[in-house]
Amino acid sequence: MKNNLKKLIPYAFVGVISGATTFGAINYFGVKNHDSEFSYFAPKKNTDASFASFNMAGVGDDFVKAAKMTVPAVVSIKNFSNRTSQRSDQDLFDLFFGNPFGNNQRQPQQQPQQEMPRGMGSGVIISPDGYIISNNHVIAGATKLEVQLSNKKTYVANLVGTDPTTDIALLKIEEKGLPYLNFANSDNVEVGQWVLAVGNPMGLNSTVTAGIVSAKGRSIDLLSQQSRTPIENFIQTDAAINPGNSGGALVNPNGELIGINSAISSKTGYYEGYGFAVPSNLARKVVEDIKKFGLVQRGFLGVRSLDLSDTRQVAQYNQQNKTNIKANEGVYITDVTAKGGAEDAGLRPGDIITKVDNTVISNYYDLSFAVGSKRPGDKVAVTYLRNGKENTTNVTLKDEKGNTTFRSKADLSVTEKIGAEFEPLSEKFKTDYGLTSGVIAKNVLDGSEMAKIGIVDNYIVIEINGKPVNSQKDVEKILDKYQGNVQVKYVDDFGRITTRGFKMP
Repeated sequence: MKNNLKKLIPYAFVGVISGATTFGAINYFGVKNHDSEFSYFAPKKNTDASFASFNMAGVGDDFVKAAKMTVPAVVSIKNFSNRTSQRSDQDLFDLFFGNPFGNNQRQPQQQPQQEMPRGMGSGVIISPDGYIISNNHVIAGATKLEVQLSNKKTYVANLVGTDPTTDIALLKIEEKGLPYLNFANSDNVEVGQWVLAVGNPMGLNSTVTAGIVSAKGRSIDLLSQQSRTPIENFIQTDAAINPGNSGGALVNPNGELIGINSAISSKTGYYEGYGFAVPSNLARKVVEDIKKFGLVQRGFLGVRSLDLSDTRQVAQYNQQNKTNIKANEGVYITDVTAKGGAEDAGLRPGDIITKVDNTVISNYYDLSFAVGSKRPGDKVAVTYLRNGKENTTNVTLKDEKGNTTFRSKADLSVTEKIGAEFEPLSEKFKTDYGLTSGVIAKNVLDGSEMAKIGIVDNYIVIEINGKPVNSQKDVEKILDKYQGNVQVKYVDDFGRITTRGFKMP
């Protein structure tokens, strides 16, 4: 017995020394160092370590393969914009009350323009000839887009097209033989399956994080900030996503693209466990449309609606219209567009849409995705309740102009091309503020030509190409079939007059 104890003493000594060393290392490397940006963690028990190793071995191999396939196809995108412009030296007092020295307008002073980095994001190469998919909010307002590959080679990218409704943008660089990712069928994604998020968070290039699909079909009311008809059907994941990941890849263990990382849910602006990606099927449809037609072909049902799942919205509607509609699942039709697809198919106000084809409609975002992911001319089966009875009708979708055919950029109206609408100023307003012309900018789309030159909702456009404008018709008349540079003189909400330009798309 004594001999056996003697034999065990060296092993016990080694164990004590190893344990003390591990304990010291844990303390030294940050478990107690809460001020450190990076922390190191160790399992509390040996059983924890071996359990993790046993379960993660196969998955880890898949992650390595997927990462090797994905990282070379994910790029960093730097957004540059002109931060200064040609601005007159008028201030609020001068504009509204006149120059006290009798000089009504001072000569504009040319300020030096300098391209400054506005932000950084990520993108995914989707073809060997240089097409790159990213987020609309990554490229919004850019005068130059710089793309850097994982091998540090840089290019200036051309913006092919954007879709604020889904937050997708398509870029192109001039190169061949590039690594790229294939789109997977996002309808086959399952909650609980492993995924990798690849991007450039906080300037850390080619970063890979792992997690699972936490949920599908999420709407977080994010895109309504940049689109009047947002389509949100996000894949939710707990793979770490941070600022700079936007536009990056969400892939399955086979290295196939199942989503484009777009947003996080966070009180701090950094990862707190919830990230969201545009599903690949929707992103692919948008990209195909932009490549083929120059713009997205989107079908519309032709209804105005009330989201019955939104109790606050239902209560407000009841109060305003003195109705007693009950909150529930589904979408309540409040009005139908004249000669729209819904009216043609016999839908009418008061009907409750519960299903489109095989998609159950629980809320507005379900409906916008089911319809908005299709094209004009497509037919959908709409199931609805009327007086408590279930009915189904086939609806032929149309675009916003009531057409069932595809349109190209050449078919767009002037306001669609420049991304804004305009309302006339009242004569009293002009008199009160000493203006002889002007229209109010409305529904300015993020990333549009008007937005790029600094115009937002409620700014006043005074002149276009040196001609006064007093109505939307004036704007359309000046720019209809116009090609070349456009000069816009406008007043911001501080009363400053600015003149800036863009090339007519």
